[in-house]
Amino acid sequence: MELYKELKNCNDFFLIAGPCVIEDEKMMMSVTAKLVEMTEKRGIKFIFKSSFRKANRTSVGSPTGPGLIEGLKILSKIKKEFNIPILTDIHDVSEVKKVAVVADILQIPAFLSRQSDLISEAAKTGKIVNIKKGQFMAPEDMESAAEKVQVEKNNKILLTERGTSFGYHNLIVDFRSFAIMSQFGYPVIYDVTHSLQKPSQNKTSGGTPQYALKMAKAALATGDVKGLFIETHPNPALALSDANSMLPIDELPQLLDACLKIER
Repeated sequence: MELYKELKNCNDFFLIAGPCVIEDEKMMMSVTAKLVEMTEKRGIKFIFKSSFRKANRTSVGSPTGPGLIEGLKILSKIKKEFNIPILTDIHDVSEVKKVAVVADILQIPAFLSRQSDLISEAAKTGKIVNIKKGQFMAPEDMESAAEKVQVEKNNKILLTERGTSFGYHNLIVDFRSFAIMSQFGYPVIYDVTHSLQKPSQNKTSGGTPQYALKMAKAALATGDVKGLFIETHPNPALALSDANSMLPIDELPQLLDACLKIER
């Protein structure tokens, strides 16, 4: 079955997961193997996610990833060895065609969710386009973002809720967003770990991943969420990006089992 139809019609929920940014190849392959094993065991459709470049780091000294060429090389190897779909971010029009050769889903980062040229170029590839709702956007605004894909004759659209700015250095999830965005007719994803960030505290972002299980269950219980987005790492404290909000990979099976109980 074509991937977009599979995501739209999956029985339970699909999972988008992986480390925030691509790190060394050995670790990336190990993480992927664990994610494939735990999702296959539970019958969950899995899409691997990691970024070849982080273009919106808080501090000038923060790691940004291996870059386009090396990053796509690792993502391509993961895709071939595990036979799984790949999702990764795009940040600039110049990246789109090169990324589309490897990635099955092109992700528009939240901070770029109103960048018309970027969304248009992604749509023209014919690939699935996942638009993350900006922290500054209302859920109803996402209909206009989706229309930028539609106008290019591409209806393979995913919409992701990742939290809304709540004062300084905090995010909150308005659960009405799931119902509002689902009315547009596209699968809605809940980005669990990014919604639990504490953005730009001092020169890094904080987070409260201890609430991931509760938030994921609550989101699925609305009946309007088709996919979960969870950044995970073997040892988040040593991660090169989002160290304070990623879920330890050993905690993911418990979350998936609890979420499957909600769905079933």
